[in-house]
Amino acid sequence: MISSSPTTTLQPTAVVTVGIGPVSFADVIAVARDDAAVQLSDDAMTAVADSRVRIDALAAHPTPVYGVSTGFGALATRHIPHELRTQLQRSLIRSHAAGSGAEVEREVVRALMLLRLSTLATGRTGVRPAVVQAYAGLLSAGITPVVYEYGSLGCSGDLAPLSHVALALIGEGQVRTRDGELKSAAEALAEHGLQPVVLAEKEGLALINGTDGMLGQLVLALHDLDSLLRLADIAAAMSVEGLLGTERVFAADLQELRPHPGQGLAAANMMRLLANSAIVASHKTDNCTVVQDAYSLRCAPQVAGAARDTVEHARSVAHRELASAVDNPVVTLDGRVESNGNFHGAPVAYVLDFLAIVVADLASISERRTDRFLDPARNHGLNAFLADDPGVDSGHMIAQYTQAGIVSELKRLAVPASVDSIPSSAMQEDHVSMGWSAARKLRRAIDGLTRVLAVEVLTAARALDLRAPLTPAPATAAVIAAVREHVPGPGTDRYLSPEIGAVVDLAHSGALVAAAESAIGALQ
Repeated sequence: MISSSPTTTLQPTAVVTVGIGPVSFADVIAVARDDAAVQLSDDAMTAVADSRVRIDALAAHPTPVYGVSTGFGALATRHIPHELRTQLQRSLIRSHAAGSGAEVEREVVRALMLLRLSTLATGRTGVRPAVVQAYAGLLSAGITPVVYEYGSLGCSGDLAPLSHVALALIGEGQVRTRDGELKSAAEALAEHGLQPVVLAEKEGLALINGTDGMLGQLVLALHDLDSLLRLADIAAAMSVEGLLGTERVFAADLQELRPHPGQGLAAANMMRLLANSAIVASHKTDNCTVVQDAYSLRCAPQVAGAARDTVEHARSVAHRELASAVDNPVVTLDGRVESNGNFHGAPVAYVLDFLAIVVADLASISERRTDRFLDPARNHGLNAFLADDPGVDSGHMIAQYTQAGIVSELKRLAVPASVDSIPSSAMQEDHVSMGWSAARKLRRAIDGLTRVLAVEVLTAARALDLRAPLTPAPATAAVIAAVREHVPGPGTDRYLSPEIGAVVDLAHSGALVAAAESAIGALQ
């Protein structure tokens, strides 16, 4: 639950309360992107303290218990004496913080930290209250451990990424401050009055054994796709309008003949976006010789609708995962400490891969619509490449090349990561999900889709301007006006890259969707 707090320079502007129940999508976005602080509920702290009693009892017992008094993974056969258990936990974190590559984005690290904290707060992991409080302190202080691109196989949790976070918790490794400065964890903790944690039995394993990295990226992706799906409908509507297509194929009774829910929503959006368009009305005459529009126009709701339905499936998986307490071993509600396989990332990995397919296909159909604008054989009376003086000017010729290059990469990124598995830990961990890899490529794919849709909007806006004196629909006109605040209208060739970049920024910020909605109300 999010509550407001006073705004201070370089301080969080909201507080998320973490309890024994799941955090929400809004909580994840608030902490990851809006720098919200966190606080722990009283019931969470009670649950944490109660479960720790059971771990302490097992730690004192002579019978070995995995994760409490044994080694880890393929080394679980060794019983570790009391005097070596602090070293055992510290060694686990140090050895598993083995990431490599580029730094992972701050919002991803903060998302995975919140989700691990949420699991710790359930009381099912057996850590001490002091560990949970220390973890919350890192987030609230804006201290972000440096996590690297490679290291997780998406099974036994996102081990390396979570280990780099745990490393900071014990005062080792490197972190970024709220303003991005790179510092040692020890220095950053001291500056905020935070003490490094000395880990006791079970705690090292509890800090690193979760699907939090891939889940955090799934939640962020779903948040982005909610906006991009509406933008895809806007771009498609602008293209239908600019290419003198018909809106009749989007009628509700036609969609009801194939009652996929997402398809109906997308078609309804397009009908509203195209309402009261003088351009659409101009060719509703007996003289119109076009019998059917091309698939990229006519079938836009079918593609965007299937994308919506896939997103909703992924959202249901994310909700279930948010309600999960992933650890191994886990402290059950009746006090047992049991090994399990809930750390396997398959459920999350699959939907991350599904979404990469969706993103690639949305971009693919967008690029096809853009290409139609540039071909005088198919654009119904517009200049070749929408150029001011074709031959002297090239218009948007190479903007489509940019789209095509991105779409080609998105098709490669749509190859599923989750069908791969490389055995690890001396064959103890002989099947893994590769969910982290699926999440990483989905993030890149969403960036690519944003750029492809931006180029379609930029191109369609130019084409619609060229249809003057006919006027577009109020909704599409509002989008064109938003673009024209940053990019001039048709004319001789200009330096095109900054113009594409400006519309990408508008797409990323949600300004294009907001512009359309300012004219017709909220899209679905």
